[in-house]
Amino acid sequence: MGYVTAVPHPRSEAPGSARAGRLSLAVALLSGALGAAVALLATRQQWSQGTATVAGGAFPLTAKGSDVTGVPAALAIVGLAALVAVFAVRRAGRLVVAALLALSGAGIVVAALLGASDSAALDEQAAQASGDTSASVDALSHTVWPYIAVVGGVLILLAGLLALRFGRLWPGMSGRYERSGAPQPRRRAPAVDPDRPEDLWKALDRGEDPTGA
Repeated sequence: MGYVTAVPHPRSEAPGSARAGRLSLAVALLSGALGAAVALLATRQQWSQGTATVAGGAFPLTAKGSDVTGVPAALAIVGLAALVAVFAVRRAGRLVVAALLALSGAGIVVAALLGASDSAALDEQAAQASGDTSASVDALSHTVWPYIAVVGGVLILLAGLLALRFGRLWPGMSGRYERSGAPQPRRRAPAVDPDRPEDLWKALDRGEDPTGA
């Protein structure tokens, strides 16, 4: 007697895919929004400090993240917009937006790491304070905030990678179409009773012809 191998029905994998879609969606939304907030917050904080020699004395100088580089803040806004736009598009459009989301996070990481050792902003301040265009900052040091911006970029990058991997399982913003892709039928307008003036007025408000002509 031969043995029959049971073949799982294709729909048996649907519950697992749905759970993966919901979990990845929740993680992507949380990491993307949190990453953008962290990156924006970090760029408003002090990234570097030092001194400039002015009239024989040491003049303290500080630079915020936005003074060092405007790339992380700009990409954080782009990433946040891409995170929202992921749900407004489908198929190839969703992949493109997800890739933009991931690239925004990667760009924040690179820009913040470069800014962590940059002295151009403080050198410019030293030149202005001393009146010497060739002056540079002394006793340069950096804070932890550039690396916090890196963490924000990594979170946005994670959201983009999740969107690339699981975005096809995520729902869209529009509720016009059902899961099968078929348009939902429109609701029929209530019947108009010609003997009731209020029905006639309601039909006119809806842009309908109450006479049925």
